[in-house]
Amino acid sequence: MSRSIQALAYARPSALTTAGGAGLLGLETSGGLTPAGREAHPQFFAGFLSAPQAAARGLLAVADVAAARYYQRTLRASLDPVVTAGGDRLRFESFSGCCGVYARLDVLSEGLDGADTGHGTTNVDVNNPLREALSRLGGDEPLHLRVGPDELAVTTLDGPLVEKKVPLPDRWLRGFAEAQVITAAFDLRAELPAAEAVRFLRSLPRTATATTTGGGRAALWVVPAGRTLRPTTRPVPGAVCLPGPERLAALQRVLRHATALRVYGPAGHGGATTAAAWEVALPGMRLTLTLSPEPGRGFSGEGAVLEALATDEAAADADLVSVLLSWEPRIDIADLADRSGLTPQRVRAALTRLGTAGRVGYDAADTAYFHRELPYDAHRAETRNPRLTAARALLADGAVQLHTAAAGPGTATVRSGERHYQVREAAGGVLSCTCQWWADYRGRRGPCKHALAVRMARRDRTTTAPSHTTTATTATTATTAAAAGDLR
Repeated sequence: MSRSIQALAYARPSALTTAGGAGLLGLETSGGLTPAGREAHPQFFAGFLSAPQAAARGLLAVADVAAARYYQRTLRASLDPVVTAGGDRLRFESFSGCCGVYARLDVLSEGLDGADTGHGTTNVDVNNPLREALSRLGGDEPLHLRVGPDELAVTTLDGPLVEKKVPLPDRWLRGFAEAQVITAAFDLRAELPAAEAVRFLRSLPRTATATTTGGGRAALWVVPAGRTLRPTTRPVPGAVCLPGPERLAALQRVLRHATALRVYGPAGHGGATTAAAWEVALPGMRLTLTLSPEPGRGFSGEGAVLEALATDEAAADADLVSVLLSWEPRIDIADLADRSGLTPQRVRAALTRLGTAGRVGYDAADTAYFHRELPYDAHRAETRNPRLTAARALLADGAVQLHTAAAGPGTATVRSGERHYQVREAAGGVLSCTCQWWADYRGRRGPCKHALAVRMARRDRTTTAPSHTTTATTATTATTAAAAGDLR
C-alpha cells in the first residue's frame, strides 16, 4: 500500500480552557483552501455552540474513527479530522485507518449561536490532551468554539509552529472518493425515535461478530419493525445491511443527546452485503457513520468511481463544473446544469469525477452534494488507482481487441499475461468478463480492469475512428499495477 507523509503545521495545539465561567474550545487549523485561495491557518468560525456537550462528544466520535482501525487492529491510525465551513454549517469529517468507516459531524446553523461561518476546508488538530478535556466536559456551561487562530495568534504566526507528520495512504484518499459516490445512491430506509434509537444502538455487540465457515465475519441485517429495528441474519426484502456492527461504537459517545436515528442504504441488495449510513440526530447537529459492505473490505476498492474516471467527457465536464462551485453546503444540480449548459446526468457524472479529487462530498440527509476541497494531493486517488492504471497499461500494450459485429455485439478480447478474457456487454450496458473478479462480484464492486480497458478502447475508437480493431493509447502506464495480477 503506497503511503506519503503529510506534514500538518499548527500555530499551537488545540485546547479546551475555561474563562469567566465559559469553556473556550480552540481548534487550530493547518493549510487549507478558502475563496481567497490557499491559507496556512484559515479562520472559519468564532462563536458559541448551542449544545456544547453534544458537540464535544460528536467531535470526539469523529476523532475516534480517525484514530481507529476496525480491521487489523494491531495497526494504529492517527489522522486529524478535516473541517469544511460552508457558510451556514461546519462539517467535520474523518476516515478510519482501515478505510472501512467514514464519519461526519454536521454542525448546522441552529447549532452555531450568534456568529458568521466562513468558507473553506482544512485539517484541525485533535490531540490527546484535547480529547481528554472534551471527555470531561460536563454541565450546561456555555462553550465558545473557535475554528482557526485567534487575533493574538494571527499576529505571531511567524513564531514556532506545532508540526505533525502523519502517514497518508493512497487507499485512504480513494476511500473518500468512493464513499461519496456510493452514498449518492442511498435512500432513507428507516427512522427511529430517540428512545428506540438508544435502545437499539446499545444492544449492538461491541466486539467482532461470529465468523463464517470461509473465515469472514457473518453479516448482520436489520429490518424495520414498527418504531424499531429487528436484527436478522438473512437479507430479507426491505432489510438494511449492518456489516460489523461493532464499527458503530463511536455513536455511543452521543447517545444521551440523541433525538432520532436514521438509516440510509441502497434500494436493493440482491442478497449481497452493502454499505449503509447510520445517522444520529442531535440538537442542531447530525453525526453519521457510513460502513463499508464488510469489515475487511475498505471503501477504497469498491470501484464506484472507475466508470467516471474512464471517460474524457466527464473530465472536461468536471473542469467546467468546478469553476461554478462556490463552497455551497448544498449543490443544486438543476442550477449547475442551467449555468453550465450540461444535462443533469452529465453534471452528476462531473460531480463524481470531482469527488475523486476530494472536491465534493455527498450528504444523504440533504440528498445533495456539497463543495469542499480536501487539503491533500487528492489527485493521487486517480493516478494510483490499481484497476485504472492496470487498464491503461493493457491499452498501451495493445492488449484490447474489439470485435466486429459478426463476432457478436459488444464483444472484445483482452490479453492479460498468458490468458485471454472475453468481455461482453450485459443488460443495462454493464460489461461482463470471464475473469475471476467478475465471477466473484458480478459488477457489485465496479468493473474489472479488463472491462475498464474495453470501455476506454471503445471511447478511443469513437473519438479517433480507427480502421483497425485493436486499440492502444498513450495514457499513463503503471507496469507494477499491470503485473499485480488479474484480481485488481
